[in-house]
Amino acid sequence: MFGSPAQLKTPAQLAHMERAGHHVATMLQRVREAIAPGIATKALDQIAFDYLAGVGAKPNFLGYHGYPATLCISVNDRVVHGIPDEETILAEGDVVSVDGGCTVTDEEGTAWHGDSAFTVIVGEGNESDRGLVAATERALWSALAALAGADRLGAVGHAVEEVVEAHERETGQRLAIVKEYVGHGIGTAMHMPPDVPNFVTRERGIRLKPGQVFAVEPILCSGSPANRVLDDDWTVVTRDGSRAAHWEHTVAIMRGGIRVLTAHDGGAAGLAPYGVSPVELG
Repeated sequence: MFGSPAQLKTPAQLAHMERAGHHVATMLQRVREAIAPGIATKALDQIAFDYLAGVGAKPNFLGYHGYPATLCISVNDRVVHGIPDEETILAEGDVVSVDGGCTVTDEEGTAWHGDSAFTVIVGEGNESDRGLVAATERALWSALAALAGADRLGAVGHAVEEVVEAHERETGQRLAIVKEYVGHGIGTAMHMPPDVPNFVTRERGIRLKPGQVFAVEPILCSGSPANRVLDDDWTVVTRDGSRAAHWEHTVAIMRGGIRVLTAHDGGAAGLAPYGVSPVELG
Protein backbone atom coordinates (compact mmCIF):
# COMPACT_ATOMS: atom_id res chain seq x y z
CA MET A 1 0.00 0.00 0.00
CA PHE A 2 2.95 2.37 0.60
CA GLY A 3 3.76 2.23 -3.11
CA SER A 4 0.17 2.46 -4.34
CA PRO A 5 -0.77 5.52 -6.41
CA ALA A 6 -2.63 8.39 -4.79
CA GLN A 7 -5.83 9.94 -6.12
CA LEU A 8 -5.18 13.28 -7.85
CA LYS A 9 -7.53 16.20 -7.20
CA THR A 10 -8.25 19.28 -9.28
CA PRO A 11 -8.03 22.73 -7.67
CA ALA A 12 -11.83 22.80 -7.43
CA GLN A 13 -11.85 19.44 -5.66
CA LEU A 14 -9.14 20.62 -3.28
CA ALA A 15 -11.35 23.60 -2.45
CA HIS A 16 -14.14 21.21 -1.43
CA MET A 17 -11.68 19.27 0.70
CA GLU A 18 -10.53 22.48 2.35
CA ARG A 19 -14.16 23.33 3.10
CA ALA A 20 -14.50 19.95 4.82
CA GLY A 21 -11.17 20.51 6.55
CA HIS A 22 -12.23 23.87 7.95
CA HIS A 23 -15.40 22.30 9.37
CA VAL A 24 -13.20 19.67 11.02
CA ALA A 25 -10.90 22.36 12.42
CA THR A 26 -13.79 24.30 13.96
CA MET A 27 -15.41 21.13 15.29
CA LEU A 28 -12.20 20.04 17.01
CA GLN A 29 -11.61 23.52 18.40
CA ARG A 30 -15.04 23.50 20.02
CA VAL A 31 -14.36 20.09 21.51
CA ARG A 32 -10.95 21.23 22.73
CA GLU A 33 -12.49 24.24 24.47
CA ALA A 34 -14.94 21.95 26.30
CA ILE A 35 -12.32 19.54 27.64
CA ALA A 36 -12.18 19.90 31.43
CA PRO A 37 -12.27 17.77 34.56
CA GLY A 38 -15.67 16.18 35.06
CA ILE A 39 -16.89 16.05 31.47
CA ALA A 40 -17.79 12.71 29.90
CA THR A 41 -16.30 11.81 26.53
CA LYS A 42 -19.85 11.20 25.27
CA ALA A 43 -20.66 14.87 25.90
CA LEU A 44 -17.64 15.89 23.82
CA ASP A 45 -18.84 13.65 21.03
CA GLN A 46 -22.25 15.33 21.13
CA ILE A 47 -20.62 18.74 20.72
CA ALA A 48 -18.94 17.51 17.54
CA PHE A 49 -22.11 15.92 16.17
CA ASP A 50 -24.19 19.02 16.84
CA TYR A 51 -21.66 21.32 15.17
CA LEU A 52 -21.51 19.27 11.98
CA ALA A 53 -25.28 18.98 11.84
CA GLY A 54 -25.54 22.75 12.15
CA VAL A 55 -23.29 23.42 9.15
CA GLY A 56 -24.68 20.66 6.96
CA ALA A 57 -21.59 18.46 7.04
CA LYS A 58 -21.65 14.73 7.78
CA PRO A 59 -19.42 12.94 10.32
CA ASN A 60 -17.37 10.41 8.38
CA PHE A 61 -16.49 8.30 11.41
CA LEU A 62 -20.11 7.64 12.39
CA GLY A 63 -21.18 4.33 10.84
CA TYR A 64 -17.75 3.66 9.30
CA HIS A 65 -17.51 -0.14 9.46
CA GLY A 66 -20.14 0.15 12.19
CA TYR A 67 -18.27 2.70 14.32
CA PRO A 68 -20.86 4.18 16.74
CA ALA A 69 -19.67 7.78 17.26
CA THR A 70 -18.65 11.04 15.60
CA LEU A 71 -15.23 11.15 17.27
CA CYS A 72 -12.58 8.77 18.51
CA ILE A 73 -11.57 9.92 22.00
CA SER A 74 -8.64 8.02 23.47
CA VAL A 75 -7.64 8.72 27.07
CA ASN A 76 -4.26 7.91 28.65
CA ASP A 77 -3.25 4.35 27.66
CA ARG A 78 -5.86 4.25 24.90
CA VAL A 79 -3.88 4.77 21.73
CA VAL A 80 -6.55 5.29 19.06
CA HIS A 81 -10.19 4.51 18.26
CA GLY A 82 -11.52 5.05 21.78
CA ILE A 83 -15.34 5.07 21.72
CA PRO A 84 -16.89 8.03 23.60
CA ASP A 85 -19.20 7.00 26.43
CA GLU A 86 -20.87 8.25 29.60
CA GLU A 87 -18.54 6.27 31.86
CA THR A 88 -15.26 7.89 30.82
CA ILE A 89 -15.13 11.09 32.86
CA LEU A 90 -12.08 13.26 32.30
CA ALA A 91 -9.91 14.09 35.29
CA GLU A 92 -7.00 16.41 36.00
CA GLY A 93 -3.85 15.09 34.35
CA ASP A 94 -5.55 12.91 31.74
CA VAL A 95 -3.96 12.76 28.29
CA VAL A 96 -6.81 13.05 25.78
CA SER A 97 -6.52 12.38 22.04
CA VAL A 98 -9.44 13.46 19.86
CA ASP A 99 -9.71 12.30 16.25
CA GLY A 100 -12.53 13.33 13.92
CA GLY A 101 -13.58 14.14 10.41
CA CYS A 102 -16.43 15.02 8.11
CA THR A 103 -17.56 15.15 4.52
CA VAL A 104 -19.01 17.90 2.38
CA THR A 105 -20.74 17.33 -0.95
CA ASP A 106 -19.93 19.05 -4.24
CA GLU A 107 -22.33 20.09 -7.00
CA GLU A 108 -22.27 16.60 -8.51
CA GLY A 109 -23.09 14.89 -5.21
CA THR A 110 -19.56 13.62 -4.54
CA ALA A 111 -18.53 13.59 -0.88
CA TRP A 112 -15.08 14.98 0.00
CA HIS A 113 -13.38 14.09 3.27
CA GLY A 114 -11.37 15.87 5.96
CA ASP A 115 -9.62 14.19 8.91
CA SER A 116 -7.63 15.62 11.83
CA ALA A 117 -6.61 14.86 15.41
CA PHE A 118 -5.05 16.55 18.43
CA THR A 119 -3.94 15.60 21.93
CA VAL A 120 -4.19 17.72 25.07
CA ILE A 121 -3.62 17.28 28.77
CA VAL A 122 -6.45 18.07 31.15
CA GLY A 123 -4.95 20.74 33.38
CA GLU A 124 -1.22 21.04 33.95
CA GLY A 125 -0.13 17.41 33.65
CA ASN A 126 3.31 16.06 34.48
CA GLU A 127 6.60 16.61 32.70
CA SER A 128 6.57 13.22 31.01
CA ASP A 129 3.11 13.70 29.54
CA ARG A 130 3.89 17.24 28.43
CA GLY A 131 6.98 15.95 26.64
CA LEU A 132 4.99 13.19 24.95
CA VAL A 133 2.27 15.51 23.67
CA ALA A 134 4.68 18.23 22.53
CA ALA A 135 6.98 15.79 20.73
CA THR A 136 4.08 14.17 18.89
CA GLU A 137 2.78 17.54 17.72
CA ARG A 138 6.30 18.52 16.67
CA ALA A 139 6.61 15.24 14.75
CA LEU A 140 3.45 16.10 12.82
CA TRP A 141 4.56 19.59 11.82
CA SER A 142 8.06 18.43 11.00
CA ALA A 143 6.62 15.76 8.71
CA LEU A 144 4.28 18.22 7.03
CA ALA A 145 7.10 20.70 6.49
CA ALA A 146 9.28 17.95 5.05
CA LEU A 147 6.65 17.22 2.41
CA ALA A 148 6.93 20.81 1.17
CA GLY A 149 10.38 20.15 -0.23
CA ALA A 150 10.37 16.39 -0.73
CA ASP A 151 10.00 14.31 -3.86
CA ARG A 152 8.92 11.09 -2.11
CA LEU A 153 6.30 10.25 0.50
CA GLY A 154 8.90 8.50 2.65
CA ALA A 155 9.97 11.95 3.89
CA VAL A 156 7.21 11.66 6.49
CA GLY A 157 8.77 8.67 8.23
CA HIS A 158 12.24 10.21 8.21
CA ALA A 159 10.93 13.42 9.77
CA VAL A 160 9.01 11.64 12.53
CA GLU A 161 11.98 9.45 13.45
CA GLU A 162 14.29 12.47 13.53
CA VAL A 163 11.98 14.27 15.97
CA VAL A 164 11.77 11.23 18.26
CA GLU A 165 15.55 10.84 18.26
CA ALA A 166 16.16 14.56 18.83
CA HIS A 167 13.65 14.62 21.68
CA GLU A 168 15.54 11.85 23.47
CA ARG A 169 18.89 13.58 22.97
CA GLU A 170 17.55 16.89 24.27
CA THR A 171 15.40 15.68 27.18
CA GLY A 172 16.43 12.12 27.94
CA GLN A 173 12.84 10.98 27.40
CA ARG A 174 12.58 7.94 25.16
CA LEU A 175 9.38 7.76 23.13
CA ALA A 176 8.21 4.98 20.82
CA ILE A 177 6.43 5.15 17.48
CA VAL A 178 3.27 3.04 17.27
CA LYS A 179 3.81 1.46 13.87
CA GLU A 180 0.61 -0.54 13.39
CA TYR A 181 -1.44 2.60 12.73
CA VAL A 182 -0.32 4.92 9.94
CA GLY A 183 -1.50 7.81 7.81
CA HIS A 184 -3.29 7.38 4.51
CA GLY A 185 -4.48 8.93 1.32
CA ILE A 186 -7.79 10.75 1.54
CA GLY A 187 -10.28 12.29 -0.88
CA THR A 188 -13.52 10.69 -2.05
CA ALA A 189 -13.04 8.16 0.75
CA MET A 190 -11.63 8.65 4.22
CA HIS A 191 -9.01 5.92 3.85
CA MET A 192 -7.41 5.56 0.44
CA PRO A 193 -4.05 4.39 -0.89
CA PRO A 194 -1.27 4.87 -0.17
CA ASP A 195 -0.35 4.19 3.44
CA VAL A 196 1.75 6.93 5.03
CA PRO A 197 4.13 5.29 7.55
CA ASN A 198 5.40 7.31 10.50
CA PHE A 199 8.73 5.50 10.36
CA VAL A 200 11.50 4.80 7.89
CA THR A 201 10.94 1.84 5.57
CA ARG A 202 13.07 0.17 2.92
CA GLU A 203 10.90 1.81 0.27
CA ARG A 204 11.08 5.54 -0.44
CA GLY A 205 7.35 5.80 -1.09
CA ILE A 206 5.53 7.18 -4.10
CA ARG A 207 6.73 10.25 -5.95
CA LEU A 208 4.87 13.36 -4.81
CA LYS A 209 2.66 15.17 -7.32
CA PRO A 210 0.40 18.22 -7.11
CA GLY A 211 -3.17 17.21 -6.31
CA GLN A 212 -2.30 14.36 -3.96
CA VAL A 213 -3.78 14.61 -0.47
CA PHE A 214 -2.65 12.69 2.60
CA ALA A 215 -3.66 12.37 6.22
CA VAL A 216 -0.40 12.49 8.17
CA GLU A 217 -0.78 11.22 11.74
CA PRO A 218 2.15 10.31 14.00
CA ILE A 219 1.26 8.32 17.11
CA LEU A 220 3.80 8.09 19.92
CA CYS A 221 3.78 6.49 23.36
CA SER A 222 5.90 6.90 26.47
CA GLY A 223 6.59 3.19 26.96
CA SER A 224 6.50 0.07 24.83
CA PRO A 225 4.63 0.46 21.53
CA ALA A 226 3.11 -3.01 21.93
CA ASN A 227 -0.67 -2.73 21.90
CA ARG A 228 -3.90 -4.68 21.74
CA VAL A 229 -7.54 -4.14 20.78
CA LEU A 230 -10.18 -4.29 23.52
CA ASP A 231 -13.29 -6.45 23.35
CA ASP A 232 -15.28 -3.60 21.76
CA ASP A 233 -13.23 -4.36 18.60
CA TRP A 234 -12.20 -0.71 18.29
CA THR A 235 -10.28 0.69 21.25
CA VAL A 236 -6.51 0.19 21.03
CA VAL A 237 -4.54 0.29 24.30
CA THR A 238 -0.85 -0.02 25.15
CA ARG A 239 -0.03 -3.37 26.71
CA ASP A 240 2.13 -1.84 29.42
CA GLY A 241 -0.33 0.92 30.35
CA SER A 242 1.91 3.70 29.05
CA ARG A 243 0.28 6.83 27.68
CA ALA A 244 -0.05 7.73 24.02
CA ALA A 245 -0.50 10.87 21.91
CA HIS A 246 -1.85 11.34 18.40
CA TRP A 247 -1.75 14.37 16.09
CA GLU A 248 -3.07 14.52 12.52
CA HIS A 249 -3.71 16.91 9.66
CA THR A 250 -4.94 16.53 6.09
CA VAL A 251 -2.38 18.02 3.70
CA ALA A 252 -2.44 18.70 -0.04
CA ILE A 253 0.61 18.56 -2.27
CA MET A 254 0.66 21.77 -4.33
CA ARG A 255 2.87 23.18 -7.06
CA GLY A 256 5.71 24.68 -5.08
CA GLY A 257 4.80 23.27 -1.67
CA ILE A 258 1.88 22.14 0.47
CA ARG A 259 -1.34 23.37 2.05
CA VAL A 260 -2.81 22.01 5.29
CA LEU A 261 -6.51 21.63 4.54
CA THR A 262 -7.57 21.05 8.16
CA ALA A 263 -6.07 24.29 9.47
CA HIS A 264 -7.86 27.61 8.99
CA ASP A 265 -4.56 29.32 8.15
CA GLY A 266 -3.45 26.59 5.76
CA GLY A 267 -0.87 25.53 8.31
CA ALA A 268 0.97 28.87 8.39
CA ALA A 269 1.53 28.99 12.15
CA GLY A 270 2.65 25.37 12.49
CA LEU A 271 4.92 25.48 9.45
CA ALA A 272 6.56 28.83 10.24
CA PRO A 273 9.26 27.40 12.59
CA TYR A 274 10.46 25.30 9.65
CA GLY A 275 10.65 28.20 7.24
CA VAL A 276 7.71 26.92 5.20
CA SER A 277 4.67 28.91 4.08
CA PRO A 278 1.50 27.25 2.78
CA VAL A 279 0.72 27.57 -0.91
CA GLU A 280 -2.61 29.19 -1.74
CA LEU A 281 -5.24 27.20 -3.59
CA GLY A 282 -5.16 28.23 -7.23
